[in-house]
Amino acid sequence: MTGFDADGHAVITLDAGQARDARIAGAKAAHLARAARAGLPVLPGFVVVPAAVAPGAPRGEVELRRAWGELSGEGALSVVVRSSSVHEDGTESSMAGLFETVLDVRDWEAFTDAVRRVLRSARRVPVRQLAGSANEAGTEAGESGASPWEAGGDGMAVLVQPMVRAVAGGVMFGADPLAGRHDRMLVSAVPGGPDRLVDGSVQGVRYQLTRHARLMGTEPAEPRGTRLLDRVRLRRLARLARLAQREFGGPQDIEFGFDADDRLWLFQTRPITAMPAVPPRRARLLGPGPVAETFPGVLQPLEEDLWLAPMSYGLTLALDVTGSAPRGKLRNLPVVTTVDGRAAADLGLLGVIPVRRRGGAFLAFLNPAPGARRAAAAWRTGRLRAALPMLAVDLMADVDRHLSELPAPEDMLTGRLFAAVSWGRTVLAPLHAQESLAGALLPQRSGATAVGEALAVLSEARAAEPDDGRLIARHPVLLSLLPPSLGPRAPLPARTPWAGVARGAAALPAREGLRLRIRWVQEMQTGMVCEMARRLTAAGLVDDPSRVPLLRWAELTAASDGAGLPADLPERLPRPHRPALPAAFRLAAGRPVPEPAGRATKGAGQGAGGGFGSGTAWHGAGERPRSPVLVVRTLDPSLASLLPGLAGLVAETGSVLSHLAVLAREFEVPTAVGVPDAVDRFPEGTRMSVDGGTGAVEEVRVTVVGEAAERGEVVEYPRASSGDGAGVDTLGPAAGTLSPGPGSGPDPLGPGTRGAPNAPSGPRGGGIPLPSDSPLPSNCVLPSDCPDYREGMAS
Repeated sequence: MTGFDADGHAVITLDAGQARDARIAGAKAAHLARAARAGLPVLPGFVVVPAAVAPGAPRGEVELRRAWGELSGEGALSVVVRSSSVHEDGTESSMAGLFETVLDVRDWEAFTDAVRRVLRSARRVPVRQLAGSANEAGTEAGESGASPWEAGGDGMAVLVQPMVRAVAGGVMFGADPLAGRHDRMLVSAVPGGPDRLVDGSVQGVRYQLTRHARLMGTEPAEPRGTRLLDRVRLRRLARLARLAQREFGGPQDIEFGFDADDRLWLFQTRPITAMPAVPPRRARLLGPGPVAETFPGVLQPLEEDLWLAPMSYGLTLALDVTGSAPRGKLRNLPVVTTVDGRAAADLGLLGVIPVRRRGGAFLAFLNPAPGARRAAAAWRTGRLRAALPMLAVDLMADVDRHLSELPAPEDMLTGRLFAAVSWGRTVLAPLHAQESLAGALLPQRSGATAVGEALAVLSEARAAEPDDGRLIARHPVLLSLLPPSLGPRAPLPARTPWAGVARGAAALPAREGLRLRIRWVQEMQTGMVCEMARRLTAAGLVDDPSRVPLLRWAELTAASDGAGLPADLPERLPRPHRPALPAAFRLAAGRPVPEPAGRATKGAGQGAGGGFGSGTAWHGAGERPRSPVLVVRTLDPSLASLLPGLAGLVAETGSVLSHLAVLAREFEVPTAVGVPDAVDRFPEGTRMSVDGGTGAVEEVRVTVVGEAAERGEVVEYPRASSGDGAGVDTLGPAAGTLSPGPGSGPDPLGPGTRGAPNAPSGPRGGGIPLPSDSPLPSNCVLPSDCPDYREGMAS
């Protein structure tokens, strides 16, 4: 026999003890041997292994031919020859489909050739991929130690069983591997054996069952009288799944078949791999929408400490002052957190989604705050509406004065560099608090925005000054086009169309002025940190200035007191680029699990104004089509330069009051936000319409009116509504009169993170009236391990 040394191999029947040891017989055969001993419906068979692996087992060509003859009736019956590697069917990796399976093998020559093919298929997986995978599948209790294969060989055994002519077969999962639910089972079935299903050539019919075989649904739907798997078969499969789970200690991935006599056979069982984590009950619903336009990328640790913590405090304070969120949650939950380095907001606290409460519609409209607190919040809100314009002017003047008095970073002592950054953390909190309240409480009599002003400046000044650095130094309003970063600054747009006349930052309404100061303070901090990094590198404390953003602010301030930098800093790596977060998700074991569109995110787009328009879908890259409708996942500030000339703007996430949505209204671009799966539903080139009033986004089937009239046809218009256009109250149901309409300005809550009692406080003259019973102390200071350098700044 060419290529197969039968004399060097041994034969182990499935009812032998060695067959139940995955280190000898391979995982597939060992699992079936265990299942057979447990009474599950397993076909008889044997395993071919190298003789050195199974001492004492019958060996040689004579024994192999005898085993084949007994199983096949000397060739009268077909057999199946399958791989049974010690590396496959493990708990972490199944290696499903990588190795060979040969069906319908009859005579001896065909059998030996099939064995040779299976053994050679072990070469398909690189040795480095197999490293460490041996023994992963496990063995019976009490069996441990090194694998007999470790002395040599590729770990490939060969499993031989009778061929069953199945009338129906498929794959069954003892748990739902898509949703991560252990109370559901999934069955996919096809006429005939399961081989056509597992190789992907057919889709089959999918059944979703409870653990007790209650049918929850089929896909595609089947007429009741013509089901491939009737109720009796489904009950038998569910029982098989439960028995297999009991034997192996976890839900199994099972291949099965029903023969012509309707007997159920178990062809293969292995652990379900890549079972997704399931979010715990009452896990918060998070999403990037309200903050993605401010922080569109991955934040490094120091960026998170410098910018997210002050935002958190300011946002928490605004929610508490207006009574928009329960105080218990504000005390214990971060309004904004980071997931894989990307900012994500609590959609429930921000009121982006309706709060679901037990008790139906009657309780749904009730404010979570007690009655007395609701009245106090309404009283404070009325006072704030009157006082906020002057508070904002006072705060902006204080910030402008302080920034103008700062020398260039290279001219400052290192202590004053730390003091300036610390002051920035302090002042960002009231800036964010007032900015969010201004968006909710103050009427937007002017549609001017900082981004719009920056585009107007850029359209005038770019031709005379090509250098971004000098251009920004001359016109700081251009920073509103760029996200904050401690790394290299992103480039400004090369050229922009005419965007109107620049009127200066003083002409901006209160909220836009506050937003612009936030960006200026962040840029000041960036300059100070860059100078610190240069000095730390020159002193030999760090080997590269780019490592400083990997520090925490507390670590950096501790180093300024002589404590030294962390010993593990040279081993720290920057947070890598991660894909954008789902529009709505819950966390399970620290990983985002997308929220199904049929749950809290149901109800598609929200109209952000701009009227009605139609055009061709465009994702922002490549050639710009005529009448483009820009379809994106998030409202990134870098999209601002694309707005002139758009026929529409559609985003999967974001607020109708976001900065970009406001700017889109200025350019009269019909805009809808919160449209689930918009990028996938409307690929580039799709004809579509956008209603900025209702939020409806629809695909359009275009027919030329003249030609249609000549043929007597009816012109077809939009066909698939995507939303009801419901507005979003970004301060939650408790705010009452604080629910801004689509034209009232950017998202009133902006980005923010965790509010904590020791978060930074506002500077003199920039405070917010704080209720006496607020959960946040009126004299908040930085944590004790994060020293405040305002005293050094005053000197």
